[in-house]
Amino acid sequence: MQHTEIIAEIGNTHEGSLGLAKAFIKAAADCGVDRVKFQTHIFDAESLPDAPNPPYFKDETRKEYFDRTGFSLENWRELKRYSEEECGVGFMSSPFSLEAVDLLEAIEVDSYKVASGEVSNTPLLEKLAQTGKKIYLSSGMSSWDEIDEAVEILKKGGGEVLMMQCTSDYPCKPENAGLGLLKEMAKRYQLPVGFSDHTLGLAVPIAAVAAGACVVEKHFTLSKVMYGPDAQFSVTPEEMTALVKAIRDVEKALASEVNKDEKAAQLSTMKTTFEKSIVSVTEIPAGTVIGPEHLGYKKPGLGIPAAQFRKVIGKVAAVDIENNIRLSWDMLESEK
Repeated sequence: MQHTEIIAEIGNTHEGSLGLAKAFIKAAADCGVDRVKFQTHIFDAESLPDAPNPPYFKDETRKEYFDRTGFSLENWRELKRYSEEECGVGFMSSPFSLEAVDLLEAIEVDSYKVASGEVSNTPLLEKLAQTGKKIYLSSGMSSWDEIDEAVEILKKGGGEVLMMQCTSDYPCKPENAGLGLLKEMAKRYQLPVGFSDHTLGLAVPIAAVAAGACVVEKHFTLSKVMYGPDAQFSVTPEEMTALVKAIRDVEKALASEVNKDEKAAQLSTMKTTFEKSIVSVTEIPAGTVIGPEHLGYKKPGLGIPAAQFRKVIGKVAAVDIENNIRLSWDMLESEK
C-alpha cells in the first residue's frame, strides 16, 4: 500500500524563536506528519537591501523579517536533532542561497526542497545536485522550459529527484491547483510526483493523493492569527490531524480491491432490508389476470424481487389476494 509522505511546512512562522519552532515540530509530529520543513534564509546572501515584499505581507521589510527570524548554525542543528530524535519526524529546509546550502550541509540534512522562486537559480541547483541527496523540486512559478532545465541539472547529480506540482498563488483557488498536471509531470520526467498545496481547506490535497501524488506538503501553523506571511494560509493542528487521517483513509481505499459478488453476498441482510418485493396495491380476486395496475414495489426484499415483475404480469391469481400484501409464487397460476 502506498504511504504518502506528508510534510508540514513551518517556514518562518516560528518568529525566530527556538522554543516556538520546537513547539511547531512537536505539534506537527503529534498530527502524524512524516516530515517538517523550514526555510533557510540568509538575507544578505539572497537579496539586495531594496528587495520588495510579496504583495500579501507589508508589515516589515524583507531584511528586517529574515534577519529577525533567522537561526544560527547551532539552532539549526538542534532543530534537526529535536525533529528526528525526540519527535520521530524527518527534517528538511529550503535553502535560498549557496550559503544556506553550506549551512544545511553542515548539519547533515538528508534532503532538500527547491522553492518555487529558485527553479531558475542554476548555481543553486548545481550545488544541490552535487550533494547527491534527495531533492524535492517545486514548480510553482515556472514554465515547462524552466522546469525541463531544472530537472536536467538535478538529475545529473545522481540523487533522487521528486517533482512537486505547486501554484504560487496565496491563497490558490482550487481550479488553479493543477492536479491534472501530476500525471503529465510523471510521464514527462519519469519521476515520482508530489503536491505542494496553497489552497484553503483540505479537499484539494486529499484529492491530490487520489490523483497520484506520493507526497503532500501543506503550510502549518499553531494559529491562523500568528504574525508573518504564511499563517493565514496554513492549517492548524486540528486541520492537519484531519488531513493526515483523510489521506491515510484514501490510501486504504486505493489499495483495497473489492469483489462485488463477494461483497453482495456479505450484504445479504442489508439487501433484504433495503431492496423491494412485489406487492399488491389493490384487492385481487382469485382468477384475475395480473396486470401492472395491480402491482407495487415495497420493502423488505423477502418476497418476489421487483426485478422479476415481468414474470408476474400475465399470471392469474390462484387465491383472493388482499391489498398491500407481499406476493409469493404460490399465490399465482400460469394461466386462467
